[in-house]
Parts: sequence; C-alpha cells; structure tokens
Amino acid sequence: MKSLDKSVILVGMMGAGKTSVGRRLATTLGVPFRDADIEIEEAAGCTVNEIFDRLGEPAFREGERKVIARLLGEPPHILATGGGAFMDTETRARIKERAISVWLKADLDLLLERVSRKDTRPLLRNTDRRSTLQALLQQREPVYAEADITVLSDAGPQETVVKRVLSALEDYGGALK
Repeated sequence: MKSLDKSVILVGMMGAGKTSVGRRLATTLGVPFRDADIEIEEAAGCTVNEIFDRLGEPAFREGERKVIARLLGEPPHILATGGGAFMDTETRARIKERAISVWLKADLDLLLERVSRKDTRPLLRNTDRRSTLQALLQQREPVYAEADITVLSDAGPQETVVKRVLSALEDYGGALK
C-alpha cells in the first residue's frame, strides 16, 4: 500500500464532501484524519456556530489560521478544511509550502442538497441558501482553482471520489511513496 509523503489538504465548498472523503482517504492510506472545524472547536471549547455568534467570523478565521498552521506541522495526514480556510492568503501559502491541496469541486445543486440536510452552517443561517451558496461559489472558485489538484465530487458513491483523489495524487508525483 502507498503512503503519504506530505499531508493532503482537502479544500472546497461546504457540502463538497471534504470530511466524508477525507475519512475514507485516511483509512485507505493508513494515516490520521483531521477535521479543521473539530480541531477549532476543541481549541476554543465551543462550537463553530458559538464562535460565529459570540465573536464573529473574523475571530473564527483567526483561530482557523492558527489551528491549520499547527496541523501542518504534524506528520503526514489528511486534513479537511472549512470552506473559507483556503481563502486566507496566509493559510493558502502555508498549505502550498508544506502540503498538497486537493479541491473537491462540486456543482451548486449538489452542494445545496447536501448542506440542506442540517442547519449547522453559520454562513447559511437565516439566508436564502441557494443565492448565498451561489455568491460564495463565484467568490471562492477562482481561489480554489489555485489548489495543486482538482477532483470532481459528484452525487455518486464517496468511494468513487476517494479513488479519483488517489489517482490524482499518483499522477501528481511526490505525494505518494
């Protein structure tokens, strides 16, 4: 079985499958899985929604930046980031320097279907989800496109997306040893 030479950082919109694909990918490669939002919650002692409500998005993004910087110092693992993490210039530069970024690209309808299953997304609370997601996609896609690898995340089985990521990592070179 192949192993990781560098951490693989999954980026993309909320609902793209970063956590579910990331868990499966980590299991397949026999490396740890980390979820940036969970790590942030543990560090802050409260939920992402509570951080947004009490301190606002800028405070959340600062905590996210620090947590991702810390995680990038750990041995190779799979990291699922929040949808806005890669938008931060400093975080993006650190990821580029220390890891391989994979954009899980999904279309608006799939994202909308997935995020509508539960009300845990602070940026989508009390808004028209479709128009908010569409605006975020337009803003974020050019930045996500800076990722080292782009993989389609569609409505098929998550295992198919995992296989696409593995194949892309093999083709990328230097990711798997």
